[in-house]
Amino acid sequence: MKDIVLFAPAATFGLVTLLLLGLLSALAATNQPAAVSNLVAKTTGISVAVADPNDPVEREYQKLLADDDAAQEEADKWIREAQAFEEKGAGLPKATLGLKVEQRLEPVRKAYEDFLQRHPKHVAARLAYGSFLNDIRREEDAVEQWEKARQIDPQNPAAWNNLANYYGHSGPVKKAFEYYTKAIELDPKEPVYLQNFATTIYLFRQDAMELYQINEQQVFDRALDMYRKALKLDPKNLLLATDLAQTFYGIRPPRTGEALAAWNDALNLATNAVEKEGIYLHLARVELNSGKFDEARNHLNSVTNDTMSVLKNRLLKNLLEKESRARNTNAPAKKD
Repeated sequence: MKDIVLFAPAATFGLVTLLLLGLLSALAATNQPAAVSNLVAKTTGISVAVADPNDPVEREYQKLLADDDAAQEEADKWIREAQAFEEKGAGLPKATLGLKVEQRLEPVRKAYEDFLQRHPKHVAARLAYGSFLNDIRREEDAVEQWEKARQIDPQNPAAWNNLANYYGHSGPVKKAFEYYTKAIELDPKEPVYLQNFATTIYLFRQDAMELYQINEQQVFDRALDMYRKALKLDPKNLLLATDLAQTFYGIRPPRTGEALAAWNDALNLATNAVEKEGIYLHLARVELNSGKFDEARNHLNSVTNDTMSVLKNRLLKNLLEKESRARNTNAPAKKD
């Protein structure tokens, strides 16, 4: 049997939405390194074995996964619809919506419990159930399932990765470093583990400095190196490329050349106009902050999508202010 990697269902956001939210957060935040680091989402990888499709246990497990996906997809749809109605002054009260979602997901939770009661050593099911519990904000219960999976099969890298994700959020952070290291040791070709570890090291730089006895610039280098290794393993992953590029917002002193190169690499992976225009906004921000005013203006002029107008106008305002200050700074001194 060979290993495959699945990814747990997550809240549904379009790529351009992530790009725009990331830029908005970075623009608005007073603590930009933390804001950018928090933007980079951790993805949960579940390593499972490809079993005999005629095995009744496997068929039941696959149906369980399908029911999980269907329930969460429907719940996500309800949430998106409620948000759209709320923007128009209508929609369900939050408590009512929450109850509706809970009632939709509860049969799935019970099905997982029933399956695991009959098959307590089914590692893939415990990993999947943990991800389901994590998605519904029952983090401690999720950890319990992932820990059981790790104990049943200590060689399963997904169990280590998922627990590392938890410790990265809840502490102790150094335990997250340890568990990511183990996950990568067990499966060095899984880009998700490298991406998650890079994000956590970048976010918790002081802990990384203490643990590895390195300085902050070396922490940045280590995080960037892991992002780049992940991209080599998954070179067409646009979200991963934007994660790498977002990292440069928090690095001081700025590494403008590397940042622009990273955003241009991401631009080469964009597949439609909306994705490209989202990246143009990021390129413009880096350029205007580094005095490349003409380049910034060109990129801003290339943004025509109405959904990006607020961010575009904010960047144009910043551009005009920086150009004005630059002109005043370079103006010849007035004679008395």
